[in-house]
Amino acid sequence: MIKGAIFDVDGTLLDSMPTWHDLGSRYLRRLGLDAEPGLNEKLFTLSFEEGAAYMRERYHLSQDPAEIIQEILHMIADFYAEEVDFKPGMQSLLDFLIQQQIPMVIASSGHHEHIEKALLRLGYREAFLRILTCSEVGAGKSQPRIYLEASQILQAVPSEILVFEDALYAVQTASQAGFPVVGIYDTDSSQDEQMVRSLSRFYLKDINQDRIALEKWIKGEWRA
Repeated sequence: MIKGAIFDVDGTLLDSMPTWHDLGSRYLRRLGLDAEPGLNEKLFTLSFEEGAAYMRERYHLSQDPAEIIQEILHMIADFYAEEVDFKPGMQSLLDFLIQQQIPMVIASSGHHEHIEKALLRLGYREAFLRILTCSEVGAGKSQPRIYLEASQILQAVPSEILVFEDALYAVQTASQAGFPVVGIYDTDSSQDEQMVRSLSRFYLKDINQDRIALEKWIKGEWRA
């Protein structure tokens, strides 16, 4: 019997990963500048500091790297507060879990305030008992600490709690800790799809279509 659910945010609950990979281009567009082909791929391999220094030199910006970073951080905050939406089909899945009275907790490596503002705007903040972040629990998702703390909030053992994740390393951690995993497809982690599938109790590539079997299983109408 499922007594709780734990949700990752970026790439799982929210359709946010494309924007993370487009930060450099989005920033330049705000300045009225066109980004070079391949800029986002180049910046993805760099730290914030390195990326800001590169853009300042490449695009002859008047802002120093610290100012560029601050402006990008504000841009990210605005994105969560004003733009980000659920992944297609995820809202219906959340509504189903709410109807089934299954308590839910957020477990994310993202920023607590960003998640809070996004869920408030989308009208689903009250659907989650708590928002846990890796920085708050003191460990990333290569360790199971955030999932185990969430299980304590949910007052259930790992085998009774579904973990919804898109990233392979997080799926591996949750699975090894005894949680049944629901793998979520995201283009950002598409190269790991087969591995994520193999470790997941259910895999939702198209949430609208694939969630039906999951919902039947949760209701006890079908055995996985």
